[in-house]
Amino acid sequence: MRRALVTGAARGIGLATTRLFLEEGYRVVMVDRDAPALAEAADGLAGVVPVVADVSIPAEVARMVEEAGLSDGLHALVNNAGVADFGPIEATDFTRWRRVMETNLDGVFLVSQALTPALRAGRGAIVNIASISGLRASTLRVAYGTSKAGVIQLTQQQAVELGEHGVRANCVCPGPVRTKLAMAVHTQDIIDAYHDAIPLNRYGSEREIAEAIAFLCSERASYITGQVLAVDGGFEAAGVGLPALRR
Repeated sequence: MRRALVTGAARGIGLATTRLFLEEGYRVVMVDRDAPALAEAADGLAGVVPVVADVSIPAEVARMVEEAGLSDGLHALVNNAGVADFGPIEATDFTRWRRVMETNLDGVFLVSQALTPALRAGRGAIVNIASISGLRASTLRVAYGTSKAGVIQLTQQQAVELGEHGVRANCVCPGPVRTKLAMAVHTQDIIDAYHDAIPLNRYGSEREIAEAIAFLCSERASYITGQVLAVDGGFEAAGVGLPALRR
């Protein structure tokens, strides 16, 4: 039985990835700090082990490892838990900065480190979820974008150090994704602007991001490590060029 652990699994990309792993025959440990949301998400899913934990707190990560029951090895780790807190540089005080960093970057480090023995035993794969904001700067994302750029570098460090143990590490950078949260806060003007800036002229879906994650965790990607995959409809490739000048 192949085993996976997904953080931030109660909703969005994490839940979509969990469901895809289940379709592919994995047993999945679902981790989230939102206990009610995690219970609701796990309800009715066969083959999951829900664990309530905050990945930014070392003691809770240690408890998570114990409750996950992965002594036989881990085949896929998806570090998806993250917070999106946007604001201008001058309005980003140190409390806001740390709130973003402790989950988005510290959490990836803590969980990966704690599960390294299980990953080595299973010759598993790590997929860290960064963001297009880690590849290209944008206003209001001084903390968020910097945290995701750190995740990209951490992924490469993991790939270099853990490769000799048969552990692969890659990073997925989603572009705009049609999540419930995004659709709740994006005005029609923002939606139209994203459509204009993305060569495929649309948001991605949670399932499309999950497909990329599952591929990188699979044997089909057995010689891929240390890579950064933007799943963004061509958003990053389009650079800073104006959409009007592409016609």
